[in-house]
Amino acid sequence: MNVLLDHFSDFRAGFLGTLSITVVSSVIALLLGILIAGFRVSPVPPLRFFGTAWVTLLRNTPLTLLFLVSFFVVPEILFPGMSTFVLGAIALGLYTSAFVAEAVRSGVSTVPLGQAEAARSLGMSFSQTLRLVVLPQATRTVLPPLSSIFIALTKNSAIAGAFSVTELFGWQKLLSDQGYDIVSLFFWVALGYLVITFTLSGVFRLLERRLEVAR
Repeated sequence: MNVLLDHFSDFRAGFLGTLSITVVSSVIALLLGILIAGFRVSPVPPLRFFGTAWVTLLRNTPLTLLFLVSFFVVPEILFPGMSTFVLGAIALGLYTSAFVAEAVRSGVSTVPLGQAEAARSLGMSFSQTLRLVVLPQATRTVLPPLSSIFIALTKNSAIAGAFSVTELFGWQKLLSDQGYDIVSLFFWVALGYLVITFTLSGVFRLLERRLEVAR
């Protein structure tokens, strides 16, 4: 307990850092994932190819390698001077977007084909059909796997600490280097992650219940 009280401001900064990178990278992953899922089910072959290549490449690339590219290649070639937080959020968001895309695509496949055909018969375009008809019906199916994906994203954010991003594991490493008991440090780090993951689980369970009532 003493280690937490003595360094509470650092722990709070690490917790807020983990929470911030989780939220920002989740938004990136969700927006990109939905877009790539749309590409995956698109009637346009180049878009389908791009979506398949995106998912295949990112799902089979180690996250640590993606962080290395983001931190040591992207600033040198594309965006010099970008903050480590932004680079970490982009790397984590891009990686997770591939898993979100597959979850959304699987949910889309559960919607009866007749729903899309009816929408198209009314003159809707593919994007309108997907946005207004298919995705709303697929949401109930997509929520459970999305919950697991975003919880995994929260835990994956620990890698960002190795790249100078302020987060919980960075706090643990700093204090363990100063000689503090690693067991107590890991206890508080684990508690911080549990707070975030339990909150995520609760939010998704609430959404699932509300959608069940709406149905």
